[in-house]
Amino acid sequence: MELYDKKDPKSIERYGKGMIGKTFRQIWKENAESGSGSQTLMERTETSRYAERHSQKRYKGGMGNLVEECYFKYKSNSDSNPDFPEAGVELKVTPYKMTKKGMTAKERLILTMINYGELVKEPSFEESHVWQKSKLILLVWYLYQSGMVNLDFHIDFVNLFTPPPEDIEIIKEDYRKIQAKVRAGKAHELSEGDTLYLGAATKSSDSSKRTEQPYSDIEAKPRAFSYKNSYMNHILNCYISQGIETYEPIVQKGEHFDDFEGLVISKIDAYRGKSVPELCQIFNIDITKKKPKNLESMLAFRMLGVKGNQAEEFVKAGIVVKAIRIEANGKIKESMSFPTFKFKELVQQTWDDCDFGNYLRRTRFLFVVYRFDEAGRLNLQGGVFWNIPYKDLEGDVRKVWETTKQVLCAGLVVEIDNKGRFHNNFPKKTDNPVSHVRPHARDQQDTDELPDGRIYPKQCFWLNNDYILKQLKLYGF
Repeated sequence: MELYDKKDPKSIERYGKGMIGKTFRQIWKENAESGSGSQTLMERTETSRYAERHSQKRYKGGMGNLVEECYFKYKSNSDSNPDFPEAGVELKVTPYKMTKKGMTAKERLILTMINYGELVKEPSFEESHVWQKSKLILLVWYLYQSGMVNLDFHIDFVNLFTPPPEDIEIIKEDYRKIQAKVRAGKAHELSEGDTLYLGAATKSSDSSKRTEQPYSDIEAKPRAFSYKNSYMNHILNCYISQGIETYEPIVQKGEHFDDFEGLVISKIDAYRGKSVPELCQIFNIDITKKKPKNLESMLAFRMLGVKGNQAEEFVKAGIVVKAIRIEANGKIKESMSFPTFKFKELVQQTWDDCDFGNYLRRTRFLFVVYRFDEAGRLNLQGGVFWNIPYKDLEGDVRKVWETTKQVLCAGLVVEIDNKGRFHNNFPKKTDNPVSHVRPHARDQQDTDELPDGRIYPKQCFWLNNDYILKQLKLYGF
């Protein structure tokens, strides 16, 4: 008797839910004891060596392959078709973790490798390879716990998932952006920050590996289509566990759009030229008693029709909203700060997988730009979506990060002046046109331990104010 109907997605899901509450070790053991499946597959999967090999961290698809072979009883393969071709269902095994804020997806979801040569030939998103692999996914979620052997992670959720219509429209845009960049011979400049929900994630165990691309002699990093980590968080909390509050959407049901980012900018530009007090009056924000610290960002959400300070689409995409103030003299006073880094953690990282680099690679920003006039009024200039250009990230930002690591490894040089102020040899703003390092501590008691054991005020990376202004000028500000 068949365990499930291979042609019926719901039958596959019902059978899959039998894994809930089990560990991967239990699934393997039950398979070894059952004697079911083809003899060849049984011989391959029933040994302890098989289980241990699939649980190794360097075997990225190990848990997924174990589920395929030991639970669904089919041989794992690299076929380009969905895992259950007759039902059009793709199987994906993915981790989540528990934090102080609740459940969160541990990582992005890799969908399928990008074949640059084939991608440029695809006539539409609906006929694309990535859509065939992602339009109906059986998501198997397991709880990741640090320090635990992979085989002992337990499975908590098993659900079919297909993106809702409003998400598909944005995913289509993301696909077209990635395809257009490859068609322009710029596959080597792809970045997850280019898109919103569907990303072009780096996919190689060797960061130096490169592959050919059409329309350019420059080799590019191997990449895969993926659902970004922020989008996986949304799927987990809103469709799977249903344990998080939903946010207000920018796009209302039935509202048509061809370009989501264009729609957002048009909504903001509708208020261009209005002063901050005028905007507060329009949106009934009282600033006579106390002015909110994030007022200019708050106003951006009101312009988008969102009453809170989060928008559903921005949460799904991990978009960061930044209000930028340009002074009357045409300059920006403040540089842009990022979270403080841990000294000991930074020296253990590599550039290709460091916190700061990954943040910039994966994050798309919405800059909402204001400018002071000669009378001192702060007026809205408009908005623009931005992510750091590839050449700046891999050039000047990389130099700053690598210099910072070298300084920490060699031993930070610290001097204290006669006013008790600390001076060090971290990269300064005058050293680099894009980025620098300086404190972001509340005070000198807000400290961290250096690799050599000394205690020193926390530091963070910054993007230079002059650099941000230069970027805005490229967009006409």
